[in-house]
Amino acid sequence: MLSKKYRDMLSARSVIRSLSEYAAARGKQIGYENVFDYSLGNPSVDVPKSYTDTLIRLLREENPMTLHGYSPTLTIPAVREAVAHNLNRRFGMNYQKEHIFMVSGAAAAIAHAVRLVAEPGDEIITFAPFFPEYHPYVDLSGARLKVVPAHTQDFQIHFEALDAAMNEKVSAVLINTPNNPSGVVYSEVTLKRLSSYLRDKEREYGHEIYLISDEPYREIVFDGMTAPYPANYYEKTITCYSWSKSLSVPGDRIGYVAVHPDCPGAELMIPMCGQISRGIGHNCPTAMVQLAVAENLDVTADMEVYETNRNLLYDELIKLGFTLVRPVGTFYIFPKALEEDAAAFCEKAKKYDLILVPGDSFGCPGHFRMAYCIDTEKVKRSIPALRRFVQEEYGDARL
Repeated sequence: MLSKKYRDMLSARSVIRSLSEYAAARGKQIGYENVFDYSLGNPSVDVPKSYTDTLIRLLREENPMTLHGYSPTLTIPAVREAVAHNLNRRFGMNYQKEHIFMVSGAAAAIAHAVRLVAEPGDEIITFAPFFPEYHPYVDLSGARLKVVPAHTQDFQIHFEALDAAMNEKVSAVLINTPNNPSGVVYSEVTLKRLSSYLRDKEREYGHEIYLISDEPYREIVFDGMTAPYPANYYEKTITCYSWSKSLSVPGDRIGYVAVHPDCPGAELMIPMCGQISRGIGHNCPTAMVQLAVAENLDVTADMEVYETNRNLLYDELIKLGFTLVRPVGTFYIFPKALEEDAAAFCEKAKKYDLILVPGDSFGCPGHFRMAYCIDTEKVKRSIPALRRFVQEEYGDARL
């Protein structure tokens, strides 16, 4: 008999993927260049040449079995050591290779982190707005994702709502900074307050509360800013990273788990990741890609394109009367819709070939997300369509 759990999930498909598929089908009708597809967070800038050159050199010079054979259970030691040294230099940490585990992207990193610290029936708290796939990442482990409502004025953590949600069943808090979908970066003030709060709750409940930090957008920060590194503020942090966005290689499926060296049981957690991999089938990420990223740890794709797109859209949305928090990272913008029902708002936008994602599945009804990882030329061409949409559906007064 087919699994009821996964069969039932068919009726709750990803809204983002469904809209992306609609955009692709519409593109076959009118030409995809005429569809202003802001649905999917698929990086649009070129892969750095140095990364491509590294892959070519490895294929030409390295032993094929080294590249195409299984990597070790705990992944390639030299790669883990390179990642540890890079993090130490950048963020003043003290990682060793024993604190690093290579995985097939940030999704796999979170899947490992959740299973490291949560038993079935435990709760893991996250904060709206949040990436909708956190639900299957957490809920299918046997733990339960609990969502704290958003502080929509600035999309920093809503601490009063956190306190209302916190209880002794919580084993971890899951954060995402820079944040998908808001584009907000958690400030040092926010991270220090969260760390102090979690330590207080550990003393109250008599058990550890871990911080799982999802950071695939760490390198995409604008206005000359840098994103604070959450592990600098809390010793029970498990960092989850992916090169999908920073190197524009989402299909290469490569990232890591980094366990804070001062975390209780740190010496067990990477060997435990090896065992978790056996159970969830994420074992042995591609050796060739592990070796390639290890030689490109200080390289990123051209992020200026995303900042240019952010500026274009933010300025236009403000002119059109939208309410929104200015994003300072990622390649997402998250305005408030012009009517209470964001799904209805986004459905109306389809008539103008604007593909927008309603915020309901992100835990923020009434908002919508635009993934502006598209060509700047297309962003510019979308602005007249956005103006027509607002004028014709919501009135001239907004123009």
